[in-house]
Amino acid sequence: MKIWVDADACPVVVKEILFRAAERSRVEVTLVANQPVRTPPSPLINAIRVTAGFDVADNEIVKRVEKGDLVITSDIPLAAEVIEKGAQALNPRGELYTTDNVRARLNMRDFMETLRASGIQTGGPPPLNQADRQAFANQLDRFLARHAKQRGSAKPGD
Repeated sequence: MKIWVDADACPVVVKEILFRAAERSRVEVTLVANQPVRTPPSPLINAIRVTAGFDVADNEIVKRVEKGDLVITSDIPLAAEVIEKGAQALNPRGELYTTDNVRARLNMRDFMETLRASGIQTGGPPPLNQADRQAFANQLDRFLARHAKQRGSAKPGD
């Protein structure tokens, strides 16, 4: 199990939470971005730099993600793609995307995009606040605890 991060738009505070979690849980975290990303020195924390371009980082994540991995992203189409591959997706505000809710999120995203294209000002999301950071950390901890439990219950040869 690995954690993949859509790092171009990921808030620094979320990356810091991920770095601490990688060390604590001994899970590999890979940040994918089209610009240089600072990472602490650790064999568990990696960065992949891709060329600039529309969805290049997203496509790299989709190419590499495997069933059981976790992807950190606020990009709903990316979340939908990784869920189709059997991975999970978590946004920086702590919302876990699922097969049940990702389609509704895609529909709402498309609706808002249509409004913006017609000239209606919809505004962006509010800044990340302390409650969002806590929700993210809590959801990440739950995911890592489930992973550790599954890993601990696996028998040799499984």
